[in-house]
Amino acid sequence: MLLTSHWLSFVGAALATTAICSWLFALPVQLRGHTSNPYIGILAFIIIPVLLAAGLILIAAGIFLGRKRLKRMERELIALPDRRIYLRRIAVFFVLTTGINIVVGTEATYRAVEHMETAQFCGQSCHVMKPEFTAHQNSPHARVLCVDCHVAPGAAGWLQSKAAGTRQLLDVALHQVRTPIESAIQSGRLVPSRDTCEQCHWPQMFDSPKLRVIEHFQEDAANTETQTVLMMLIGGGDLGGIHGKHMGLGVEIYYGASDSARQTIPWVEYRNRKTGLSSTYLAEGSNAAWIAKLPRYQMQCVDCHNRPTHTFDPPDRATDQALAQGRISSTLPFIKKEAVLLLKGKYASNDEASRAIPAALTAYYLQTDPALCRQRGREIAAAGMEIAAIYNRNVFPDLKVTWGTYPNNLGHTDFPGCFRCHDGSHSTSDKKSTVTQDCNACHEPLAVEEAPPGVLKTLQLTEYIAGLQKK
Repeated sequence: MLLTSHWLSFVGAALATTAICSWLFALPVQLRGHTSNPYIGILAFIIIPVLLAAGLILIAAGIFLGRKRLKRMERELIALPDRRIYLRRIAVFFVLTTGINIVVGTEATYRAVEHMETAQFCGQSCHVMKPEFTAHQNSPHARVLCVDCHVAPGAAGWLQSKAAGTRQLLDVALHQVRTPIESAIQSGRLVPSRDTCEQCHWPQMFDSPKLRVIEHFQEDAANTETQTVLMMLIGGGDLGGIHGKHMGLGVEIYYGASDSARQTIPWVEYRNRKTGLSSTYLAEGSNAAWIAKLPRYQMQCVDCHNRPTHTFDPPDRATDQALAQGRISSTLPFIKKEAVLLLKGKYASNDEASRAIPAALTAYYLQTDPALCRQRGREIAAAGMEIAAIYNRNVFPDLKVTWGTYPNNLGHTDFPGCFRCHDGSHSTSDKKSTVTQDCNACHEPLAVEEAPPGVLKTLQLTEYIAGLQKK
């Protein structure tokens, strides 16, 4: 009778029932061994408990007010309704409320969980994640869910993901997010690659050599094209190559880094459990006492492949790719030089860059060659738009992400990468052995900055590559 004698009790019961039903709908997701979405914790551990608490408080308030109403009715000798009426009323109420929750709640909860598993939720719900989301959309892993790489399996990963999701929500709500966003390696919250990357990729499996063609355009009037052709010795297992030397069977490599981004590595230790070989290498000029205090890590896939999805290209490389793929016409005089200059310019925002870059490129050709500008105005305008798009994929002024903010350790041309260890200065204490800097250990150069390389003619790839630019 007390529960049904005041409308606040009905509201509270409705909220409590909704919270309990929602929790039951979300429970199967919570019980997965490898949770597919850390953000479901926001629903399960924040929103639902708040609704339940609010409902219980309203029920208590309704009971209190209902008790006062009943006492007043007794004092005024007002006849009280039959208790059976109250029981029927509350039974009908709970049946209807539960039925509505089952119909609406199952669909709403399912859709909420499904939405929170998308990259759009991770990247577009939080403005601070825009750089990472943009890079993800232009990566080979664009169809891989964020949580597949950023959440560890098992109970520990499940709990860590809930804590991380709650912390991130509070940081965004309270405007306490540090920019630029730290990489997973730098923040110390990196999920081991054996739990993520290696669920699909197997580094110990032998992989045959891969042919890689690197396009480069000079900053002259003709945008002279040159190509470097490398045969990458991927390898694996006991058969050597890049993967075999670093992650083959029985091979373990440990290193010490003096910075959180792990760009400076003065100490390296190589162990081979199969052969029993063990060697320790120190960078030239390193102090043993200082080295002993450094944090140490076991090498894994992401120490080299640290930007497999969130890659930000330098201006020169990004322009070369656009020219090689025909997104910018390589026949426009000095387009490579001007594109790089415009990309390195200072712009207050991405919107300003979108306006200023195309206008500046058109102004350049109007000044240097008005006739060309009239004849090929559409190509120049398209080039300006593409240069602006390159800028907006790699630079985000409001979030302090600029060229070089996130080093890419794969290779050694734009950032130290391989040369963090393979710089020729890491040697054993007796100086009899060094970490090799032999180029042929990782790749065989078949052509270096040639125009055009003879090996591509032999392989009949010259016309194919040229055709890409025409498209």
